[in-house]
Amino acid sequence: MGRGDLSDAEWARLKPHLPRNVGRGGRWKSHRKVINGILFRQRTGVPWRDLPPRFGKWKTVYDRHRRWSADGTWDRLLRAVQADADAEGRIDWTMVGVDSTVVRVHQHAAGARKHTPRLQGKRTHPERHQPDEALGRSRGGLTTKIHLASEGGRRPLALLLPPRQWGDGPQMTDVLDRIRVPRPGGGHPRTRPECLSADKAYSSRRNRRYLRRRRIRHVIPERRDQRAHRRNRGSTGGRPTGFNRDQYARRNEVERTVNALKGNRAVATRFDKRAYVFQGTITLAAIRLWLRP
Repeated sequence: MGRGDLSDAEWARLKPHLPRNVGRGGRWKSHRKVINGILFRQRTGVPWRDLPPRFGKWKTVYDRHRRWSADGTWDRLLRAVQADADAEGRIDWTMVGVDSTVVRVHQHAAGARKHTPRLQGKRTHPERHQPDEALGRSRGGLTTKIHLASEGGRRPLALLLPPRQWGDGPQMTDVLDRIRVPRPGGGHPRTRPECLSADKAYSSRRNRRYLRRRRIRHVIPERRDQRAHRRNRGSTGGRPTGFNRDQYARRNEVERTVNALKGNRAVATRFDKRAYVFQGTITLAAIRLWLRP
């Protein structure tokens, strides 16, 4: 086992949920070696062609990562390991944090082809292609924004790559709607935390109504302009929003989750041209966090 490879304990958690051999030629052989190759590239950020020979052919490693990113295999694995953690009582539902982070885009990740005959093929999954590939332009150049929800144990519950540089506030409901932890015994998946923490960027009437409708307590500070506007309206402005400073101190948990994800060089800097492939890279980083005890 090399540095950064799956340990025996992590492999034992992940192996039962991996796809089985299907089709001709046994194309799903050597799952562990291939996944270790994907993890090596994710941790170091090296080009796919520069993978060490111990992981096999680089094309095999890349193709499996791209395919599993396109067909939702990484997403299903993330939900499976989350379900195992919930059954073991390792998910802290008392406080879930929502935040976003900006990722610098490498120059090699720009310029993805659009509307070419090759992209219309079935194996390329054209339905997963975004028109803008989740790229936005800022003063520093091209960037990608990642929105996520994290539980109290500093592990991601949901991830979202919106188009371009959409604001944080409007994305809160979409991120929370992506929290779906299956129950081993069947039934509806678990989707509702007890309390939510977020910064001032998520303070809006729309978000607070959404949280009240779902009966989720929240700790979101009110922006100064919103507070002044509410006071100017007098009795029609509504009651002051509740805010618990001690609970808000736990907002650092989601920020530490972001730091753990961006500890992988292929997450901190986007090298993937396609947004769905980069989504798979982030999802695999989240899976690795859930596999650790």
